[in-house]
Amino acid sequence: MKAKARRPQSTRPAKQHAEGRSVIYGWHSALAALRNPARRILSVLATANAAQRLAEEIPDFRAPEPVEAREIDRLVGGDAVHQGIAVVVEPLEEKDLDELAEGKLVVVLDQITDPHNVGAILRSASAFGADALIMTERHGPADSAVMAKAASGGLEHVAIVRVKNLARTMDELGELGFLRLGLDSEHADPIESVAIDGPVALVLGAEGKGLRRLTREKCDRLVRLDMPGAIKSLNVSNAAALALYAVNRQRK
Repeated sequence: MKAKARRPQSTRPAKQHAEGRSVIYGWHSALAALRNPARRILSVLATANAAQRLAEEIPDFRAPEPVEAREIDRLVGGDAVHQGIAVVVEPLEEKDLDELAEGKLVVVLDQITDPHNVGAILRSASAFGADALIMTERHGPADSAVMAKAASGGLEHVAIVRVKNLARTMDELGELGFLRLGLDSEHADPIESVAIDGPVALVLGAEGKGLRRLTREKCDRLVRLDMPGAIKSLNVSNAAALALYAVNRQRK
């Protein structure tokens, strides 16, 4: 049975940068937001084709009056690939670290700031059943339309936790029983060599810089992805997907 979506309180467009509001565009991201009971929907803009698809996907959803694609362009920007739909929403409530005591898998970002990369990591985290994505308040992207589009719905399924001090957070994750695995392409053990029988915090560093010294020191193990080819490193979002896959295999 397909999940139901709530009716938006208004079908009139809201400004993208209005305080306390954000815009989610693109078919998969918008549909996931509409199906998320925790998401407060303020308005929906859809072309005739997209409105028809909405009616097919969510039969009891009252589709908005169709608009021209250029109206959505004005809201999200002419370069955005919105696929004929945009949803104006209130940001989801973010979790506190102590709410992860029962979690099994979290992803920790050490100063990864590109919203495209963070969104792609969110998508993979959702696919592999991660409970949360942890990043610092100062060096993490906001809950933006770009990040939501790259996450392709993952923003609705993986909790966001923003922290002030990553080193202290690593200590707290250890106290909660998480095995803290830092992904590092050099001087580390293959990720397949780690026995996993409890909750895991997978820690990723920014491209180029990698994990910062203090973050590395707070990890229980530093692990790498074995690369048989000439290139020994991957884009951080691709590395995250492979590492999450490996963690799940090791857990099984």
